[in-house]
Amino acid sequence: MSEFTVGDEDFLLDGRPVRVLSGALHYFRVHEAQWGHRLAMLRAMGLNCVETYVPWNLHEPAPGRTRDVAALGRFLDAARDAGLWAIVRPGPYICAEWENGGLPYWLTAEVGARARTRDERYMGPVSDWFARLLPEIVPRQIDRGGPVIMVQVENEYGSYGSDAAYLRRLADLLHELGVTVPLFTSDGPEDHMLSGGSVPGVLATVNFGSHARVAFETLRRHRPAGPLMCMEFWCGWFDHWGGEHAVRDARDAAAALREILRCGASVNLYMAHGGTNFAGWAGANRGGGALHDGPLEPDVTSYDYDAPIDECGRPTAKFRAFREVLAEYADGPLAEVPPAPAPLGAPAEAVLTGWAPLTDVLETLGGPEVSGPLPATFEELGVERGLVRYEVTVPGPREPYPLTVRGLRDLAVVYVDGERAGVLTEEYPCLKEPVAGHARVELWVESLGRVNYGPRLGESKGITGGVLHERQFLHGVRARGLRLEALEDAGAVRAVPCRELPGDGAPGLYRGTVTVRGAGDARLELPCWTRGFVWINGFGLGRYWSAGPQRTLFVPGPVLREGDNELWVLELEGTARTGSGEAGTPVLRAV
Repeated sequence: MSEFTVGDEDFLLDGRPVRVLSGALHYFRVHEAQWGHRLAMLRAMGLNCVETYVPWNLHEPAPGRTRDVAALGRFLDAARDAGLWAIVRPGPYICAEWENGGLPYWLTAEVGARARTRDERYMGPVSDWFARLLPEIVPRQIDRGGPVIMVQVENEYGSYGSDAAYLRRLADLLHELGVTVPLFTSDGPEDHMLSGGSVPGVLATVNFGSHARVAFETLRRHRPAGPLMCMEFWCGWFDHWGGEHAVRDARDAAAALREILRCGASVNLYMAHGGTNFAGWAGANRGGGALHDGPLEPDVTSYDYDAPIDECGRPTAKFRAFREVLAEYADGPLAEVPPAPAPLGAPAEAVLTGWAPLTDVLETLGGPEVSGPLPATFEELGVERGLVRYEVTVPGPREPYPLTVRGLRDLAVVYVDGERAGVLTEEYPCLKEPVAGHARVELWVESLGRVNYGPRLGESKGITGGVLHERQFLHGVRARGLRLEALEDAGAVRAVPCRELPGDGAPGLYRGTVTVRGAGDARLELPCWTRGFVWINGFGLGRYWSAGPQRTLFVPGPVLREGDNELWVLELEGTARTGSGEAGTPVLRAV
């Protein structure tokens, strides 16, 4: 058995100095059938280690009900088979541009501001979760013949809080559950972040995208001894819906990587391969400057991150530039770059065969209706990812007055007496045209992703304040939720009664087939469609949105099969054209 330890200046493997050359690759953002290829790409780039987060909310959708926790263990076994070490970052909070920063919505709804504190109402569920998770990590530690060399305590906690007792509690819990490899923390290279986020006796690392020497000098003021490591070298960045695509020049990124290594430091490329936020798991940020308390900025489905290995698993110019730098630090010749997975053989147009209005989808797949004096939030309705229909009556007779939604998160398509009246957002929560009574108002509210970073982590979704007609609250609001998980059940979806395709491209669930010849990696084009979600053979590809910058959805080859494939598109606003052969026809094309 090997022993990986932290020396005064170096990492040590059985007493010998080693440099960790790691790359972030999240098992939950890559189709499992493609893990082996992506890990081989890391080896070919010159890395000796892979790093992954663990999203708690993905694996525990409801208190005590877990879902495929063993996926982490299978990924770690795949890393070992690929000849890589592994760094595990189990949270409980991970950020990662992931829904709610990885924390379960049911937990943050319950504990509120107590999240990420030592309050027992938070730490109790954390302890229970870690007791279920750690058996996937502990037997796979390097001193037991596995690949795991380090485990993280929390994540960038110094950007959020300063409770050293909380961090110590987590570190002790990890030790009690059997972690024997070195623990570490990671924070920004600023004094307040390092002082708030580090733990005495636990290795401190820093996260940055440039100016390595300055960052390590700051770290040394806090930790005069111990190995230097950049735990997140930001070699690219993520995108927001409605924003610009983030790109970093390959030569600039390679120069920054070389500076890190010339400092004698270890490194983890964030991201080496980003992958995809399948099934609507993308998180959101709050803009407005350093305080992260401004307008919502939802993250796109692609997590390409302008990484050296792109979303489809292909090497980029950044890959080649990094490989050249990393080759200087390799023990021997680098592994050959593996061929990319086979792309789709030929373009394939979908044939749409039926449609169901959103109301019918809700009636068949939605949860129970709740009525009360105030609107129920997503959390109260048990909706993590999805949408909620709110209904309220404007009493009458009364004159037209402005209709405003207070505390709207995040986006509402509004209908008055069955006619579309507008789209409301947090920033524009009032209908342009006043509403007279008597009137029936429907508000289809969609969560665009829970905040994953900053002080507004864990905030509620839906209508969190109320519906106002002029200055008067409207009561008796009825609410019913539609969870995205409900559309992962093929039998349930097929039970939704279908109608003929609408001529006006109305919102609703569109069903059809796409016939594939030469199944392989593909991209789905949705011309003229506005906003919604897509499933192929029951696999959730994620959200699409005409706001851009993302224009297509990645379809992993293992999702497709030869011949007919079932396609579902949940369009939430309406599309310009629908039907086979028209401009709005969904099309699969090779990557």
